[in-house]
Amino acid sequence: MKAFLLLAAHLLSADLRAEKPNLVILYADDLGYGDTQCYNPERGKIPTPHIDRLATQGMRFTDAHSSSGVCSPSRYTLLTGRYHWRTRLQNGIVGVFGEPLIAPDRLTLPGLAKQHGYHTAAVGKWHLGWDWPVASGQRKLLQGPRPKNARDAVPEPTEAQRALWTALFSKPITGGPTARGFDSYFGTDVPNWPPFCFLENDRTLGIPTAFLPASDFADNRASLQGPALADWKLEGILPALGERASSLIGDPAALPEPFLVYLPFTSPHTPLAVNDTWKGKSGLGAYADLVMETDAVIGRVLAALDERGAADNTLVVFTSDNGCAPYIGAAELEEQGHFPSGPLRGYKSDVWEGGHRVPFLVRWPGHVGPGSVCDQLVQQADLLATLADILGAELPANAGEDSFSILPLLRGEDRPLRGNAVNCSMKGLPGLRSGQWKFIPGAGSGGWSKGSDDQPVQLYDLSADLGETHNLAADKPEKVAEMKTLLETLITRGRSTPGPEQPNDVKVRRFPLPSPK
Repeated sequence: MKAFLLLAAHLLSADLRAEKPNLVILYADDLGYGDTQCYNPERGKIPTPHIDRLATQGMRFTDAHSSSGVCSPSRYTLLTGRYHWRTRLQNGIVGVFGEPLIAPDRLTLPGLAKQHGYHTAAVGKWHLGWDWPVASGQRKLLQGPRPKNARDAVPEPTEAQRALWTALFSKPITGGPTARGFDSYFGTDVPNWPPFCFLENDRTLGIPTAFLPASDFADNRASLQGPALADWKLEGILPALGERASSLIGDPAALPEPFLVYLPFTSPHTPLAVNDTWKGKSGLGAYADLVMETDAVIGRVLAALDERGAADNTLVVFTSDNGCAPYIGAAELEEQGHFPSGPLRGYKSDVWEGGHRVPFLVRWPGHVGPGSVCDQLVQQADLLATLADILGAELPANAGEDSFSILPLLRGEDRPLRGNAVNCSMKGLPGLRSGQWKFIPGAGSGGWSKGSDDQPVQLYDLSADLGETHNLAADKPEKVAEMKTLLETLITRGRSTPGPEQPNDVKVRRFPLPSPK
């Protein structure tokens, strides 16, 4: 009888665990739609076996999008299920030593998971702001001269700088991941910006006492000079993140089930700091080498799930925060036959598809069909509502305002679940999707890519013109008017999902912007 009761308890426990799958989000940084073999088999030249294995074992989405063509806004939307342009971040990214973008009382993906008994961890790049205890007049003490070439002499920090750094980095730094739903955090805030050190929970690991050497500012490595550990190595960042994530997943005592792990990689974003094992492996240059190194770290994390025996009850999501950055040598890659944006127009920063249409893979054994493909429109905002749907939870009216559950798609249904989506450029220029149509209320890319500025608005039929080469705005004024009205409705209602209207945090900018006088 005792043995029967123990068996019954074990089976009941297994059933409860099955109702609460673990969730692992692998979030690449600046990886383009065409940078993986599974998305670009003919014009993609970078081997990505571990990412491709996720596609073989799960579902590949072909029409998935980040909220923006740059990173901070996309991260906000993924974690909150709400468009970033409803906040103060109307363009650009959170600046160096910037304030938190996620409001303290906003429900986040890890916050929802914690409400349902999950253990939550973030490992990697945050870039959503902290409450850095720095007065405005002290910010200049956190800056240093950016070397012009790799052989420049780098000055020693002044006494005033070292005094501030010691005071600042000896204190807890609030407002970060552990204040926004995560039980633990390890990573770097922005790998190419200061502070050049790891942070764990709410403290830096070590006190920065030096500036980075000049050699770290060449060849798409660091971009802003500032406080650094004396022995800081940019090459050490990615392996350390892989080690921490794998160790955490592999240790049931440190991370009991159910768990949510958010792994926002620092790569293949700059710094293009490739370790010796991977240098030259792609034959295409440092960026492609770093894509391969990132893929290998993903393989290590997936192996940790296997070794723990947790893979069958873990929903794994792989995606990217925006498209490939053109400045890493995109033109040279194309000359060698590798097209980071695949068939899409534009790159990181752009409102065109290459800026925000990204890889999106989901593996969930027993629930998602292996090797399946979904062509329906989805957005990274949808993760919050999807988790709520899986857990049988109802989101409050003021949470996940732009999040639609994609659970039916994961289960094999093939029907539109969101009627529209808004994806912005670096400068805030929005692109509105409604079915096959895409409307851009402005000229050009809204980012770094060059384009015609002689047409004030753009309209594309993506079902016939995925490369956005034929602007139909002049031919279809009624469709333009319809899309303009829809965009205004999405702005003024404060949400795109059904439910009561919600306030935006600020007055949302409208486009086209008025011409400067």
